[in-house]
Amino acid sequence: MDQQERVQQAADGVDVVVVTGLSGAGRGTAAKVFEDLGWYVTDNLPAELIPRLINLGLEIDPPIRRLVVVMDVRSRFFTSDLNRVVKELESQSVHMRLLFLEASDDVLIRRFSHVRRRHPLQSESLDGTLSGGIAEERRILADVKSAADLVIDTTALSIHELRRKIEEAYGGATPDALQVTVQSFGFKYGVPMDADVMLDVRFLPNPHWIPELREHTGREAVVRDYVLSRDGAAEYLRTANHLVELTTNGYLQEGKRYMTIAVGCTGGKHRSVAIAEALADLVSGDESHAVRVVHRDLGRE
Repeated sequence: MDQQERVQQAADGVDVVVVTGLSGAGRGTAAKVFEDLGWYVTDNLPAELIPRLINLGLEIDPPIRRLVVVMDVRSRFFTSDLNRVVKELESQSVHMRLLFLEASDDVLIRRFSHVRRRHPLQSESLDGTLSGGIAEERRILADVKSAADLVIDTTALSIHELRRKIEEAYGGATPDALQVTVQSFGFKYGVPMDADVMLDVRFLPNPHWIPELREHTGREAVVRDYVLSRDGAAEYLRTANHLVELTTNGYLQEGKRYMTIAVGCTGGKHRSVAIAEALADLVSGDESHAVRVVHRDLGRE
């Protein structure tokens, strides 16, 4: 077996994550997190060089099997070269995923103002302004975002929260498993920006108005039993689980590996928490899913 054949055989099991997104959305922070997790990280590499880097990494001892490539609009990633590269990597049994980071315009403008940096596309926008550069970048990256396996909105995230999200997604879970996050939230605090499926359970009676339940949460049996016993709750859960099942099957067929289900009530303390926990139990019944539960606004009151 010659060197090329050995590299081709060794490529089976290589994991590649392309990190991209809007300038100022946290690509640099993401790169540091991946490095801490033991990934080999390279920055602003043209897409056509990824296969070469993989082959070089497999020739050394020990071989590099987990590679992160951070790319932005200055690279040639956003050309027709990408499709060719993806097909080439698939033929080598390389597992490739795309992480896209974004944030709201006002947050991006504030971040650029703090670091006193010029946006890479500012001079190419119609009016030459920072907001114009951000708009141009959004336009260029629209198709890339739609093809991403995971989109993380960093608008309201601290550095530690972004780190936790990346660690949960890439810190050791089986790459082929669909990673499902069931997140409860309170509508009065705003809807999650990265939700793939959103469920509204405000139609159920609110335990907040029952004095003996008000101070408890949906994680406690007294509230959980109350919420799940209300008219329509069981049927809603069955329907939601069926919807999730249809959606997750589609995600797996399309090669997507991450899904966030947001369950909302008024304050994110009682109904959404109880329903999120119950739904997660149902979704966990599928062994092809890795399910976790997050209660975003629990304890916020």
